Amino acid sequence: MNIQVRIQSAPFSLLDGYEQTLAQRTDIGAVVSFTGLVRDFNETPDVTGLTLEHYPGMTERTLERIGEEAWQRWSLQAVYIVHRVGYLTPGDPIVRVLVASAHRREAFEACDFIMDFLKTQAPFWKKEHSSNGEYWVKERTTDMQDAARWA
Repeated sequence: MNIQVRIQSAPFSLLDGYEQTLAQRTDIGAVVSFTGLVRDFNETPDVTGLTLEHYPGMTERTLERIGEEAWQRWSLQAVYIVHRVGYLTPGDPIVRVLVASAHRREAFEACDFIMDFLKTQAPFWKKEHSSNGEYWVKERTTDMQDAARWA
């Protein structure tokens, strides 16, 4: 299995993981990636930043487990996940998932699956900052519904 997971406070490039995943591979026919960005709105329309906390060690293991489950469901050549923690501002990249496979459908589905389970299972806690104060972001019903469709 070629599954790479990183948790970091430093910014990452929008190309992060691409060259590492392809590294002289000729069996890859599709690479699908998702990059999530910090928005300036969420529970309030005036988000100025967010602080993302995680449970070190457990977070990495959870993301690896999610990648392994995707590996078992689809025929994949590589999975790459990088997630930021710490203080972030609107427009900052926060998460990048890259999935490589021989065929596009598997890469698209596996990437979607990984994001659905990352959102609902990974031990991250998000505190949003706004002009009216700060608050912890609550779990979303829609995220849980998205993950449930894979059952």
